[in-house]
Amino acid sequence: MKADLVAPCGMNCNVCAAYLAYTHDLKGKGLRMMYCIGCRPRNKPCAFLKKSCDKLRKGEVKYCYECPTFPCDRLSAIDKRYRTQFRMSEIENLRRIRDVGIEAFLETEEARWKCPRCCGFISCHNGLCFECDLENLSKKNRPYKWDTDQD
Repeated sequence: MKADLVAPCGMNCNVCAAYLAYTHDLKGKGLRMMYCIGCRPRNKPCAFLKKSCDKLRKGEVKYCYECPTFPCDRLSAIDKRYRTQFRMSEIENLRRIRDVGIEAFLETEEARWKCPRCCGFISCHNGLCFECDLENLSKKNRPYKWDTDQD
């Protein structure tokens, strides 16, 4: 996992469906999904929060936990949606990065999201490996939803 793929808001773009779709060229395989190269690589400090946060817009913080108002209302709202729909927490990610550092955070994330079949990464947005589960992904009506949720 790459450290520059962890957004200021705590989103781990390494396991984002749009990033995985890009790195696995799903459009070239006939699947229609959004592509993204990650917030930091595309010079967007945070797709979720940049427009509503002066500190991010001005580059005053690398991660939101550095802000005196952490967690802000906007981050808390995004975190609630991600905990409910995608089984991850940006706020918890940020606390772990703050407490143990980015390298230790990425080690635990790699173990958490590693596909047991191919050792690629499972998407936080749907619980699928974009290497092993392409057939399942192609059959989904809602590619950004876990199978155990209502489809």
